[in-house]
Amino acid sequence: AALLPRPARGLTDRLYCGRRVCYEVLGVSRQASKAEIARAYRQLARQYHPDRYRGEPAGGEGSGAQAAHEKFLLIAAAYETLKDEETRKDYDYMLDHPEEYYRHYYHYYSRRLAPKVDVTIVILVTVCAISVFQFFSWWSSYNEAINYLASVPKYRIQATEIARQQGLLNKTKEKGKNRRSKEEIREEEEEIIKDIIKNKIDIKGGYQKPKIYDILLFQILLAPFYWCKYIIWYCWWIYCFTIKGQEYGVEEKLYIIRRYMKMSQSQFDSLEDHQKETFLERQLWIRENYEVYKREQEEELKKKMAMDPRWKRYRRWMKNEGPGRLTFIDD
Repeated sequence: AALLPRPARGLTDRLYCGRRVCYEVLGVSRQASKAEIARAYRQLARQYHPDRYRGEPAGGEGSGAQAAHEKFLLIAAAYETLKDEETRKDYDYMLDHPEEYYRHYYHYYSRRLAPKVDVTIVILVTVCAISVFQFFSWWSSYNEAINYLASVPKYRIQATEIARQQGLLNKTKEKGKNRRSKEEIREEEEEIIKDIIKNKIDIKGGYQKPKIYDILLFQILLAPFYWCKYIIWYCWWIYCFTIKGQEYGVEEKLYIIRRYMKMSQSQFDSLEDHQKETFLERQLWIRENYEVYKREQEEELKKKMAMDPRWKRYRRWMKNEGPGRLTFIDD
């Protein structure tokens, strides 16, 4: 019964100005302009505003002020309805089509409950904030990696040797008026060594040098381009290796191996070159070979864990005192 069409009831108490016509409340016609509506509202608001109303009470103490207050609320509701073009259009449609009961309810409450701030602006600000935090977080991780490598003797000695060959460390030791303290010289030498490490060592993985195109904002903006690029590449892959039956190249073989290992591009790039050469020698792009390699790795991991003293202690604890074992404890 609730889904059946409602009979034409015209004006309702819970929509807009209730049983009153908003145009009649303000004393204007349906063809009135926004300026005429605003002028009528200001005149009636000055007359019926609770703080300025000076009418005589009628029918009991305070009844006149109460009536003026209700009148002012009705005037305000009429003005809020007619001052906005979209709301006024919905209201005029309701006056012309009173039988579309549920449609009027939907438009009225959807506008009243809609957020005042544009959702697009909120999403844009949120994405920008996340992108800024993401970029500076990556820079912090990259600097931590550089500081760590500068403390490793192997890389520090190599960077120091390169700096001496380029004559960078000799410039730090000056005499005369330009002579500096040992602390200043040490700080400058440290910065030179870090710069050489940045230029000579390609850090990969989670500590690699951040790029502006990797942040969330640019990833969203470039998403259509990446999708088109992927579709073109996928069609090329199907045409070359499925339809024409061409043999895989080195890049294609490494791609298939990476997919089998379920590794991201950055994780796979962080592997050593000799590991990738081992993958190619064992022909891991063939599914059967990869399954054999996977079982070998699992068996090797089990052997290492069996020989690990910490793992032995854990198994001993699980056997003697682990969860699910009932024991009597003497006080």
